[in-house]
Amino acid sequence: MIISITSFALASTMTPGPNNIMLLSSGLTFGYKRTIPHSMGITFGFPVMVICVGLGVGKLFEIFPFVYNTLKVVGIIYLLWMAWHIANTKGSLNMENKNDKPFTFFQAALFQWINPKAWVVAISSTAAFITNHQIAFIQVMIISCVYFFCAILSTNSWSLGGVILKRFIQNERLVQLFNIIMAILIVGSILPFVFEL
Repeated sequence: MIISITSFALASTMTPGPNNIMLLSSGLTFGYKRTIPHSMGITFGFPVMVICVGLGVGKLFEIFPFVYNTLKVVGIIYLLWMAWHIANTKGSLNMENKNDKPFTFFQAALFQWINPKAWVVAISSTAAFITNHQIAFIQVMIISCVYFFCAILSTNSWSLGGVILKRFIQNERLVQLFNIIMAILIVGSILPFVFEL
């Protein structure tokens, strides 16, 4: 069971999605140190979401599907706003520039609740790996812990990826162009959820 959960968690956390695309852009724009709160917010926020879904929030959506659809709509609107914000972030090469700010810990943690990919992953992972309802709590905690450690690897990898890219992109216009591309990728990542509505 652990191997299967870990494989699923690695695949879902390491692949591009709103979280990872924003971390890559933040690492490039703000540097690794200023992106740490964003990374930690995801690392703690998503496993908490998995626990909540595994312990009953997912059932709430089965009873009241409009709640899930409402969250999806709010998430899509917020991601479109984030894409616009990232596209308009100035690509300053001066790390001391404080005009633009990266996500805080709480912003990143709360963002999970309106991130369509996070909902799909949380619901599908708990549905797939909670096999015995008598020990559901233990299984949910195992799934959550696996996601916690996979998120540490994933968030740091994508943040550092942005920092490494910064070494090759030494032109502020190129940084801004890169952020525009990241914004387009965020929009692309939510299109499947738009078509589900």
